[in-house]
Amino acid sequence: MARDDDKARELTPELLRQVRKSQMDEVIGTAAYAYMAKREKDPANAATLARMSADEATHERVWESITGESMSAPSFKMAWLKVQTTILGFTFALKRLEADERVGQEGYARLKQELPEAARMLDDERRHEDELEGMLDEERLHYVGSMVLGLNDALVELTGAIAGVTFSLANCRLVALTGIITGIAATLSMAASNYLAERAEGHDDAAKSSAYTGVAYLVTVALMVLPYLLFPDDMYVAAFAVMLAVVITIIAAFNYYLSVATDQPFARRFIEMATISLSVAAISFVIGLAAKALLGIDV
Repeated sequence: MARDDDKARELTPELLRQVRKSQMDEVIGTAAYAYMAKREKDPANAATLARMSADEATHERVWESITGESMSAPSFKMAWLKVQTTILGFTFALKRLEADERVGQEGYARLKQELPEAARMLDDERRHEDELEGMLDEERLHYVGSMVLGLNDALVELTGAIAGVTFSLANCRLVALTGIITGIAATLSMAASNYLAERAEGHDDAAKSSAYTGVAYLVTVALMVLPYLLFPDDMYVAAFAVMLAVVITIIAAFNYYLSVATDQPFARRFIEMATISLSVAAISFVIGLAAKALLGIDV
C-alpha cells in the first residue's frame, strides 16, 4: 500500500483528478452492467454484460489502490439508468453506456502516458464498446417507422386541428372535446390504414406495426389535449401556448431518442419536424379565424 500511496502523491493534481474521474466511471459501469445483466433475457448477452461488470470492478480496484478512496455509484445515476431501461428501452440504455465507453477511452488514452495500468484498461474499454454494439437488436427499433408515422401524423394533424378551433371556439372544454373526438377517430383510422398497408405488402407483423402506430398517435393526442383540460374555459390562449410547448417537447424528446438509439442526426430531424408541425398550426390558425369571420360564428 505504501507504494500505491507514493504513486498517488507523485501524480499531478490534474492527473489525480482524471484518475478519480476514471475510478467513478468504473464504479458506475460496474453497477450499470450488473443491473442490465440481471434484466437481459438473452443468456449470451447477460453473460457478456456480467463479464463487463467484472472488468469494470477490476479497473475500479486498480484506481482505488492509487487514490486510496472508496467510491459508490450515485443513486440518481442508477435511478436514471432504470428509467432509461424501463421506458426508453434496452437499446437506448446500451447506446448511452456505449457513449460513456468512448469518453472513458479518451481518458485512458491520456492516462496511459503516465500510468501503465491504463493501457490494459483501454483495451478492455475498446472491447466493451464492440461488445455493446453487437447486442443492439431490440424489437421496438424494428418499428421505428411505425412510431414515426403515428407520432408525426398526430403532431401535424392535431396541431393544425387544435390551432384551427382554439380561437374559433374560444373555450378550453370545447377545444378539448374537439381534440379528443378528432384524435381518437384519427388514431383508429391511422392504425387501421397502417394495418391494411402492411398486410397488402405481405408483412406478417402488420398487427404489431399498426399497434405501434396507434399507441404513438394516441399518446401524442393525450399530451396535446391535456392543457385544455387543465386550464379554465376562458384561458384558451394560455392553453394553446402550453400545447405548442408540449408539441416542441414531444418532437425534441422523440428525436433525441432516435438520435441515441439509431445514430441519426438530432438537429436536422428536430428542425424539420418542428417546422412542419408549427407551419401547419400557423396555417390552420389563419383558416380558423377566416372561417369564423366568413360564417359569422360567435361562440
